[in-house]
Amino acid sequence: MSEFEGERIAKVIARAGLCSRRDAERLVGEGRVKLNGKVLTTAATNVTAKDVVLVDNLPLPQKEETRLWRYHKPAGLVVSNRDPEGRPTVFQKLREQLPRVLSIGRLDINTEGLLLLTNDGELARFLELPATGWIRRYRVRAFGHVEEAALAKLEKGVEIDGVRYGPVEAKIERVQGDNSWLTIAIREGKNREVKRICEHLGLQVNRLIRTGFGPFQLAELPRGGIEEVPTRAMKSSIGEKFFKKEDDAHRRRKAQRP
Repeated sequence: MSEFEGERIAKVIARAGLCSRRDAERLVGEGRVKLNGKVLTTAATNVTAKDVVLVDNLPLPQKEETRLWRYHKPAGLVVSNRDPEGRPTVFQKLREQLPRVLSIGRLDINTEGLLLLTNDGELARFLELPATGWIRRYRVRAFGHVEEAALAKLEKGVEIDGVRYGPVEAKIERVQGDNSWLTIAIREGKNREVKRICEHLGLQVNRLIRTGFGPFQLAELPRGGIEEVPTRAMKSSIGEKFFKKEDDAHRRRKAQRP
């Protein structure tokens, strides 16, 4: 693709911070996106800076400087913009404190701990990619006991009900009555991965706290607390691979302008 052929519509919408790329494709499928006055029928469409894109008949917000926040999600909140069951969501909770943001990955309603939020849909997608390889770290309280030898076997990965999970680092932190506290580190972040692995070991998770996502840590951030990551720290932690790509995209868009 030459630098003047533009970029896929979903990528442009995500970069504007309106939603994730996947959700942008869904918006196109629902007929809610217009390109130069006509309803777009396929997400396999490239657009340039000269094109006019409307979502729900509104222009895309101007791309702002990429920002990132650490949030200590409490249990009981859904990581979704809308919940069909009417349960409270993270975005409702933070509506008064933040601009429009997206979550980087998700946490189950009963999972606590570190949730990264950003105003940049492309950054969210980049950090969620398996190729990024960031480690997710958890503290787990589970009913039952397990031997260190069983945990050591997880280092080579494990298959559960036909699903293959990659290497897992798991250690016993302490035993407290009928419960065990474990520390678990994974790279893939598949749906309910930690809980499924614990169930495979005969443990029943009753508390799950994410303490780290890549270089970012929950640390002493209080429950419900939100803190922006300074720009310099964000760029140094994420690395130049993403931000160089964004700078190149910015130069391409600038070159396309009349």
